[in-house]
Amino acid sequence: MAKPSVYMNEWEVYPAQWLRNLYPNAEVDERSIADVRADDVRTATRAHFFAGIGGWEYALSLAGWPDDVPVWTGSCPCQPFSNAGKRLGVADERHLWPEFLRLIRECRPPVVFGEQV
Repeated sequence: MAKPSVYMNEWEVYPAQWLRNLYPNAEVDERSIADVRADDVRTATRAHFFAGIGGWEYALSLAGWPDDVPVWTGSCPCQPFSNAGKRLGVADERHLWPEFLRLIRECRPPVVFGEQV
C-alpha cells in the first residue's frame, strides 16, 4: 500500500520542527491556518491542523487507519472558551474554528476528526 501524502499545519516553530523530525516525509506548513488555502491541502491524503507534536498521525497509525483513506484532523485552540484562557470566546484571536471550517467546506474531506477539551 502506498504511503499517504501527509500535510501538517503547525504555526509554532518548536512543534513544527518536532514534526519534521518525527515525520520527515510530511509537509509541515508553519503558516497560520488563516493563511492556508484549499489548494494547499486538497491533494493530501491526511491533513492535520493544529498538529502540535503529531498525535493525530500517531493515533491513526495505532488505530490501523488505511493509508489510502483520506482523513483530516484538527485540535483547535481551546483558550477562547476554556478556563485556560481569557474566555473571550469569538472575540479571541485564537478562535480559529471558523478557519478550519472554511477549509473543510472548500475541500470536503470524506472524514474529519476533531477534539477539544
